[in-house]
Amino acid sequence: MPLEMNREVFITCAVTGSGSTQDRSPHVPRSPKQIADSAIDAAKAGAAVVHCHVRDPETGVPSRDLALYREVTERIRDAEVDVVLNLTAGMGGDIVFGGTEAPLPTVEGTDMVGATERVAHVAACLPEICTLDCGTMNFAEADYVMTNTPGMLVAMGQMMTDLGVKPEIEAFDTGHLWYAKQLVKDGVLDSPALVQLCMGVPWGAPDDLNTFMAMVNNVPDDWTFSAFGLGRSQMPYVAASVLAGGNVRVGLEDNLMLDRGVLTTNAQLVERAVGIVENLGAKVIGPEQVRAKLGLTKRAPVAA
Repeated sequence: MPLEMNREVFITCAVTGSGSTQDRSPHVPRSPKQIADSAIDAAKAGAAVVHCHVRDPETGVPSRDLALYREVTERIRDAEVDVVLNLTAGMGGDIVFGGTEAPLPTVEGTDMVGATERVAHVAACLPEICTLDCGTMNFAEADYVMTNTPGMLVAMGQMMTDLGVKPEIEAFDTGHLWYAKQLVKDGVLDSPALVQLCMGVPWGAPDDLNTFMAMVNNVPDDWTFSAFGLGRSQMPYVAASVLAGGNVRVGLEDNLMLDRGVLTTNAQLVERAVGIVENLGAKVIGPEQVRAKLGLTKRAPVAA
């Protein structure tokens, strides 16, 4: 297996996510202004792509509110710094079962909606990229399942393709890559595709290097991939992904610490990733180069 290092690397910053991190660090942005400002700072630090969720401004809990997405994207687009917009489309597929003896009815935290509603903010905001979680999996908590059926993925993937928004396939395990290739084969997604390898998310692919390379080796040669690890694995995966031929993702969605016990910002995480990439002898590329590489089109959003 030859070393095929990526010499031109783009960095994605996952700005806030939808996990329960809002009370664990004062740097996790909540309001649209905070999210946009953090994304802009990450772009200034070297991120070519910003991956955005939105949260309730008061509580910090995850939200699918279209008005919040519009405000975040408008603030980022109005900034003096250019960056590729990547919006999540992972919300709306959450099932929390009632427990082992009475799983139904589902309980608080369940958020299941149809394909059109899951993609509504993408259709309104028209980012260059949006995510497509390419499978169902047990996700950390005892009774929570992240749900993405084949039928739902076909429907959502086709909507994204029709909108001209490039899906970033989120692969949490090898089977997710298998199905992503089927979506391309069936003409639902265009080729070459873009994929994010999500390592160490319980209970998907563990973050050991053998599993990582199994994931990498299942990505078609003409696709573009990026990868990330959680927590203290975040920076090691910056190096691992570049050495394996990929791009990198960092950010507060996946990790709150710069060093042990030291809470960090998105910009600081990006700065450290830039240093790792450049010290490996690679070049960090910007948003225009990413658009050219991935065939992206920067467009104005649909009028409200």
